[in-house]
Amino acid sequence: MLSGQQTGKQNGKQWQSKFMAPTGVLVRVEHLSRIITARAQKTVILDDLTFEIAANTLFAINGPSGSGKSTLLNLLTGIDRPSKGRVLFGGEELRARSENQLARWRGRHAGIIFQFFQLIPTLTAGENVLLALELGGGGGLPRRAWRERAQTCLELVGMGGFARRLPSELSGGQQQRVAIARALANDPPVLIADEPTGNLDSHTAHAVFDTLAGLKQQGKTIVYVTHDRELAARAEAGIELLDGRIAGQWLANAVITPPATTEEAQA
Repeated sequence: MLSGQQTGKQNGKQWQSKFMAPTGVLVRVEHLSRIITARAQKTVILDDLTFEIAANTLFAINGPSGSGKSTLLNLLTGIDRPSKGRVLFGGEELRARSENQLARWRGRHAGIIFQFFQLIPTLTAGENVLLALELGGGGGLPRRAWRERAQTCLELVGMGGFARRLPSELSGGQQQRVAIARALANDPPVLIADEPTGNLDSHTAHAVFDTLAGLKQQGKTIVYVTHDRELAARAEAGIELLDGRIAGQWLANAVITPPATTEEAQA
């Protein structure tokens, strides 16, 4: 009989082989824009982004505050809908799914890691991971294997001995490791991290990032937002955003767009 960890790895490989594009591209973004219109005023958050994310890579989205990084993550996970363009995940367009379908899809295929951890304060570390299994359908595992899976995820991030601790009994770095374990619970092929080290001191930030980056060895594709150029430089591929446009890229097959003109900015 397969263990919870072995079954999870097998499910992840089956997902990638079934849904990954033949070229090895897991996510393709095509002419993606997000525009907010209020009281006849148009605000362009993202403007005509095109790039690719290959499977099983460490991919950075870098840029200063206000450049549209978090909005892009929301579009990549289907939390927000594009004004123009599309996101293809494993060759399938996210926009074609209903809100309920997107919620179920996220539970199984995209583990999300937040800057401020977002752990349930009244639940232990183990229970926070178990809750993710409950909400995500258990990653294909029978319910009787969920507790073992939760413990396995905590062990993968070095928190196996803290399963019964409440978040208030953990340091910031430990809480973020539990948040990473929670994102792993349903064995998604992709982990999406929004400034995962932004709320940590420098030493702890690099230690937590090492843990996150190491999950590539588990077959994960890791997409992370950061304004830290040093952490961005550790990625194998990525894009740099500036004022909602792609200003730089490495190994992302991205289209670089020139800065907005004064007329465009005022439109």
